[in-house]
Amino acid sequence: MAGENQQRSLRKSIAAQQQQPAPPARQEQPQPPGKTPQQGSGGGSGSRAEGAAPPSSPAGAAEKVALKKEIGLVSACAIIIGNIIGSGIFISPKGVLEHTGSVGLALIIWVLGGGIAALGSLCYAELGVTIPKSGGDYSYVSEIFGELAGFLLLWSAVLIMYPTSLAVIALTFSNYVLQPVFPNCIPPYNASRVLSMVCLSLLTWVNGSSVRWATRIQDIFTAGKLLALGLIIVVGFVQIFKGNYEELLPSNAFNFWMTPSVGHLALAFLQGSFAFSGWNFLNYVTEELVDPRRNLPRAIFISIPLVTFVYTFTNIAYFTAMSPQELLSSNAVAVTFGEKLLGYFSWVMPVSVALSTFGGINGYLFTSSRLCFSGAREGHLPSLLAMIHVQHCTPIPALLVCCLATVVIMLVGDTYTLINYVSFINYLCYGVTIIGLIVLRWKKPKIFRPIKVNLLVPITYLTFWAFLLIFSLYSEPVVCGVGLIIILTGVPVFFIGVYWKNKPKCVNRITESLTHWGQKVCFVVYPQGGSIEEDDLPFTHSPLQEEKRP
Repeated sequence: MAGENQQRSLRKSIAAQQQQPAPPARQEQPQPPGKTPQQGSGGGSGSRAEGAAPPSSPAGAAEKVALKKEIGLVSACAIIIGNIIGSGIFISPKGVLEHTGSVGLALIIWVLGGGIAALGSLCYAELGVTIPKSGGDYSYVSEIFGELAGFLLLWSAVLIMYPTSLAVIALTFSNYVLQPVFPNCIPPYNASRVLSMVCLSLLTWVNGSSVRWATRIQDIFTAGKLLALGLIIVVGFVQIFKGNYEELLPSNAFNFWMTPSVGHLALAFLQGSFAFSGWNFLNYVTEELVDPRRNLPRAIFISIPLVTFVYTFTNIAYFTAMSPQELLSSNAVAVTFGEKLLGYFSWVMPVSVALSTFGGINGYLFTSSRLCFSGAREGHLPSLLAMIHVQHCTPIPALLVCCLATVVIMLVGDTYTLINYVSFINYLCYGVTIIGLIVLRWKKPKIFRPIKVNLLVPITYLTFWAFLLIFSLYSEPVVCGVGLIIILTGVPVFFIGVYWKNKPKCVNRITESLTHWGQKVCFVVYPQGGSIEEDDLPFTHSPLQEEKRP
């Protein structure tokens, strides 16, 4: 594993600086055979944990410094739903409508988008219980295609994908909060950035303080956005019962004001597919799920149909109050809907958008920090990011990196331009991961699979994926080209930072000093409790472990 020499020397350095000798209890907990330093437990992490632990925490106590399994089924569903449903369904569902040319075809595209997301989530459910490691796509691609492929996915995600998405959500939140203060103009640039940073800092603190707090916030705000969308749907049904459904009659719904080409349909489908982005986020926190073998697939099977139902009926409700032309001309569809039908309570819609984005920021921070944690644990990111707080058991260094990367993107980048590249990279990663499922079926047909989907499921998904990818390359060559360049910039970084093991001693000394300083500042250590592979046997069954067995 890359980085082992560095971590061994780091352990020696920290052990030499400890003031007290290791307690006898340490001898009673031998390192599990085959455990690598990156996986958390073992000699080095044990000494770090005991050296950094407060005096009131005796070494050898039953309580281990490890990621806690605190995400139940309800919170798991909240993570998926909260990350899928962002501000888009409230603000601008017109992207699908303008490319389809009719109400009826737009609704069909929304249903198909949910269907394709369901196919993808079924594939991820199989991968999630076959390779039960936090990190999602990164962990699966690394296991199946090797370290370089996994690192490139990790590099693009940490460098631009998640910081840019977080920045867009945070700016949307601040704009809607500030809108009442600046009713007749766009909120000032500096004001929106400052409020976004305050929101990010607050949620970073919450996520660093307690996993339970973070999941409760996700539960509450997901319930809030579902209630807001439920209000829209109920008002829409009231409109239908009143007879206001002219736009939904077949004769009107399929009355095309433009004839959509194959290209238009592809763009419409792409818009619909991106609205479901986030369906794979639960796979990033597999190791913190309670009974992941059951709750991972259950949460997916509950959440994706629910989101598809909500998206489709929310769009139906919009058409009971607005004509297609009104919807296309609105910059915030839910706000326009509220102004037309809710009267005095129209303020509910902008508040709902703000609350929805606040919950989205929390969900993105929670899951993206676990991606950094997983990458560092495998030696692909600085080892400090693989450490957790000795009391709160949260990956504080990884959370801080995610927060700071988002702030940098927010300050120095054209955030709304970068999101175009992010969409392409994200979609590319989905397809590569699901290709990996088929490759794993071929390379390792006999490994333990608690869930095994029909082979037609990944093939159907990849058929749609290939069509949209080819069309994207044809219609947006610059955007796709820049996206590929961003991914490929990780190749030299991999060979210098990961593959090159025998670095000069001065580099290792600097790295060790920075890591040791970071440990003291953040009060973090390597997890003692081991990874999920130890805690959940025989459920966890890594393909690479299977390959190494005699």
